[in-house]
Amino acid sequence: MKSSLTTPRHPPAQDLRRVIGFFGGTAVIVGITIGSGIFRTPPTIAGLVPHPLVIIGLWAAVGLISICGALAVAELSSLLPQTGGVYVFLRAAYGDAAAFVFGWLYVLVTTPAAVAALSTVFAEFLLNLLGVSRDASTIQTIAIAAIVLLTSANVLGARVGTAVSEVTTLVKVTALAAIILGAFLLGKGSLSHLTEGGVVHGDGLARAVASVIWTYDGWIAVSMIAGEVVAPERLMKRIIITGMLVIVTLYVGANLAYVYMMPVGVMAQQQEAIARTVMTAITGPAGGVAIMLAIMTSVFGALNGNLLAKPRVAYAMARDGLIFSFLGKTHARWSTPWAALLVQGAVAIIMVLVLVDFDTLTTYFVVVEWAALMFAVGAVFVLRRKMPDAPRPYRTPGYPWVPLFFVFGTIIGLTAIVGGEIRVGNFSPIYGLAIAAAGFPAHHLWKRLKRSA
Repeated sequence: MKSSLTTPRHPPAQDLRRVIGFFGGTAVIVGITIGSGIFRTPPTIAGLVPHPLVIIGLWAAVGLISICGALAVAELSSLLPQTGGVYVFLRAAYGDAAAFVFGWLYVLVTTPAAVAALSTVFAEFLLNLLGVSRDASTIQTIAIAAIVLLTSANVLGARVGTAVSEVTTLVKVTALAAIILGAFLLGKGSLSHLTEGGVVHGDGLARAVASVIWTYDGWIAVSMIAGEVVAPERLMKRIIITGMLVIVTLYVGANLAYVYMMPVGVMAQQQEAIARTVMTAITGPAGGVAIMLAIMTSVFGALNGNLLAKPRVAYAMARDGLIFSFLGKTHARWSTPWAALLVQGAVAIIMVLVLVDFDTLTTYFVVVEWAALMFAVGAVFVLRRKMPDAPRPYRTPGYPWVPLFFVFGTIIGLTAIVGGEIRVGNFSPIYGLAIAAAGFPAHHLWKRLKRSA
């Protein structure tokens, strides 16, 4: 008898149209992942880890771990090319409870927190560029306006959302390439900066790992739009692998450019976006202004990508009966999950209004999200056993070592982050994990309510 796991449990049909091609999908993965982090976190990381070779090693190591995870997710996306991505993989591998907990976190914690953080950073950069005072109420007003605008754009259709991603991704890739090439071809830096550094301590290294992981966070979201990708069995693997190679190359290249242009001690003292400092040194004030516009475009694009892809988890949950059914509604004209988009935008606006500390917030949800990714990549092993005969247009190269490298690398990284944050009195990762654990009794309660309804 054919396994029920080989087919979706909700109607695949016509609700969400397959309109996203290779370039659009690649723009989504690059656009979601490259946001504010590569422009905002390098000075923080330089202060925590005062040695350039360790800094470059961190960016390369987390990039390699991410690529290994992406190779496994490419197999899962070709096996189960459905809307919802990780949620679909977890449900097929581990059952309803695990999938519910992931969706619970995505709807209540990780997605709104990411959207709130990105919209707030966008507002801060805009006010900085305009030279306007960055008071809390102005930042909140701009952040909320950005969320409303992009939520509305994505309700109008996946084509609109991916078009925004394509344009903003092109801008951010061009900007990072300009920084890298400009630094090494026109900048008056020094390769000696690569070996000039101080002593690295464990607590600082652990907190730096959290910042780097935050900057890489988001690549998995492209799997959530697999149900809207044209010929996903063929394209998803190309989208994921191409996107990850672009991201890692730009991240490592940008950090090499920053270190080439200034010693790590000077880098740690930067108060504004480091990319602006570097471009101003290379091309003058006009280049600094241009790069700030590109940074704002980058953050805007990452914000759009999150609002485009991540509400698909709530949509898929509703279609499977694991959350309120109205979240599974699609717009009659635009074929978009409008209810999930609007609710996710509303929760993100609430987060903007209560947002206090950006770094605490990111640590709060990064640990939880990467723990979920660890189980998602582990689904490769489970589904090869549960669905041995299912068609797999793409298989993870280097199996089982490639996914195992991701799993063990993630365990080491998250353990270091949690331990380092607790030692400095930041218990936000524990709070995030507690909310994750609360999802299991919430799922039990949901099942009881469904039976009694």
